[in-house]
Amino acid sequence: MSGDDYIYDEVTGEWRPASEIAQERAKAAEVRDASGNVLVDGDSVVLVKDLKVKGAGQTLKQGTVIRSIRLTDNPEEIDCRHDAIKGLVLRTEFVRKR
Repeated sequence: MSGDDYIYDEVTGEWRPASEIAQERAKAAEVRDASGNVLVDGDSVVLVKDLKVKGAGQTLKQGTVIRSIRLTDNPEEIDCRHDAIKGLVLRTEFVRKR
């Protein structure tokens, strides 16, 4: 025996090693940009296309740099700040890691 703890996986209905489940969860939680690079809190990103910002009446241009992003519970969205827009949430498909 490897000494590994086992956890009941309700999806498969099987007892599986805890380390295997932890690896799957970590992989699912990875946040990736439009190019497939892994993003982490504090990264700077660049917009890959012009984006019209709803509610702000403004467009963020391609190439705009957004600094100090924060990850959210949704791996497809990042929380960030821009000089003119507070509380900005961007989809990861529209950004590239700088």
